[in-house]
Amino acid sequence: MSVNSEKFGSFMRNSVSLKMVSIALLTLILLIPMSMISSTMSERENRKTTVVTETNHNWGDAQKITGPFFTVPFKVFLKDEKNNQTKYSIRYVHILPEELNISGIIDPQMRYRSIYQTVVYGTQLDIKGSFTIPSLKHLDIDPSNILWDEAVFSVGISDMRGIQKNIMVTFNDKVYQAGPGLKTQDIGKSGVQAIIPLSIDKKSQTFSLQLSLNGSGKLYFSPLGKTTHVELKSSWETPSFKGSFLPSTREITDKGFSAQWNVLHLNRSYPQTWIGDDYKIGSPISNDRTNPYAAQQESSDASFGVQLLIPADIYQKSTRVMKYALMFIVFTFSAFFFSEVISKRRVHPIQYILIGLAILLFYVLLLAISEHLNFDVAYIVSAFSITALISGYSKSITKSNSFTGIVCGILVILYGYLYIVLQLEDYALIMGSVGLFGVLASVMYITRKIDWYSTDDKDS
Repeated sequence: MSVNSEKFGSFMRNSVSLKMVSIALLTLILLIPMSMISSTMSERENRKTTVVTETNHNWGDAQKITGPFFTVPFKVFLKDEKNNQTKYSIRYVHILPEELNISGIIDPQMRYRSIYQTVVYGTQLDIKGSFTIPSLKHLDIDPSNILWDEAVFSVGISDMRGIQKNIMVTFNDKVYQAGPGLKTQDIGKSGVQAIIPLSIDKKSQTFSLQLSLNGSGKLYFSPLGKTTHVELKSSWETPSFKGSFLPSTREITDKGFSAQWNVLHLNRSYPQTWIGDDYKIGSPISNDRTNPYAAQQESSDASFGVQLLIPADIYQKSTRVMKYALMFIVFTFSAFFFSEVISKRRVHPIQYILIGLAILLFYVLLLAISEHLNFDVAYIVSAFSITALISGYSKSITKSNSFTGIVCGILVILYGYLYIVLQLEDYALIMGSVGLFGVLASVMYITRKIDWYSTDDKDS
């Protein structure tokens, strides 16, 4: 009975098949701390988003310029049973400009709060153009019921706190001061307005104004003109052009960027005139990249513009790196497992667990260090530390310099390969596929002469 017990114990300790099963179970157990690390990364990113949002809110949120446009009241009479006009109500017709030309300079600035940073800007916009007063017969409006003297010149501004100077509107060589608020919220939720009487005798009427605004992250425009031309310049080196339209011309250098957009009324889904809230084109702009519907909302009203990107987002990179954690654990465990099979040096499950935890510690170190140093520096420091730790531990386990060198080489190749994949984002899938193919081919080549059945038989 004792002899059989000894044989069973020897089989349990030395069986290759059982060892593979135990390693698989240990890998599954390591998914628990792996998920905890992923949760920590998400929490840190959410914390950054909260801090950045508060900073932007104090300075001025992302800005979207909608306008200018005219909101003109007209009377709609009610009739009694005898078809006599009795009371009337006021409705509004919106008239968009014939030409809209916007030119501006964006002055970006970095703002820091704790360990987080965000980009804000000040911008000077010069807005010019012209209106052509339509007859409005196609809208079934009686010309005698239109209150042209009460026409309201409006400009939608998404965040009013960003306005830095009084806004003076020059219309047909006369100057009007704009006040806060919009006559209706049919086109925009917030903005400025000025009561400017319109003359239907003069078909083409010109306007100009200047806006001095603070904002953060993004600057967008709605193409309200029958022809809309926007030209922007900035010293920011990493712009991202967003929205429904890309620039017709653009130039990006290490000194900044310049871009021009040209949009026709045929390119959008709303006309030059309409009544009430038939068309919604004044949706706000969000800096929240975690909102999966933000891009869709921003492009639904044909708006376009630029986002000032901070190129090194450590949380996005850390999350991408974390996706390879399981692969690192499997490859490293495989190296120790094949060492057991080939050299007959046993590695205890506790030692496998410690090695797996050391691999996961790399991602914690990377996140913590990158919040204070450059991401590339943090990656090198973290990879070097974990490689040295695991290599030294493998030396103490196996007492083999050659195996220690193999483990060190595997980790160096893995971390180096992962860094290359991070830099080649567009080619990450093909690089990863080729890498996995190479690893699988290497394992198959190394183990091609191992008789797995006889290995278990000998061990038993």
